[in-house]
Amino acid sequence: MIQLVCLATVPTQPWRNGGGSTRELLAWPTAQAWQLRISVAEIAQAGPFSAYPGIERWFAVLRGEGVVLRFASRRAMLTPGSEPLRFEGASAPGCELLDGATQDLNLMVRHAAGKGAMQRARAGADWSSNAVWRAVFTLAPATLHIDGAVAATLPADTLAWSAAAADQTWRLQADDPAAAAWWLQFKPFKT
Repeated sequence: MIQLVCLATVPTQPWRNGGGSTRELLAWPTAQAWQLRISVAEIAQAGPFSAYPGIERWFAVLRGEGVVLRFASRRAMLTPGSEPLRFEGASAPGCELLDGATQDLNLMVRHAAGKGAMQRARAGADWSSNAVWRAVFTLAPATLHIDGAVAATLPADTLAWSAAAADQTWRLQADDPAAAAWWLQFKPFKT
């Protein structure tokens, strides 16, 4: 079963440092004991990211000119056309805005819980995975097909997810083939 979360329905939570805000789309399986967390952040000014020891992070720029993330031994420039960046949550990079505020997609996975991944989705291309937990976030209206059948009609700025998606073939159809979207997945460790 596909669950939908529309960004417009999620309350905004301001950051303690005043540099931006976050809208938490999902904390799974629960908000108190999450193994994965997906959010959209608005970065309004330069400053450091919060440190999240024990967390694998994925980051993608949705809107705005982009950012430069400065780590201890490297820097990464990300724009809306860039592939998502994976990094360790404990590293807490500094963030510089290229030209004004940005909106960004974040996936966080606890190291002890499993492995996550985020990649750009290509409209009309199949996405297969053995991950039990899978999702797509789309900026434009789209239709999600699973194993050849229509599974959900997605408004713009929507997360669609399933915790029972192992070995399914997902495909995103959009009126605009260049519309930006991202596949997300989580593979829990066997217990």
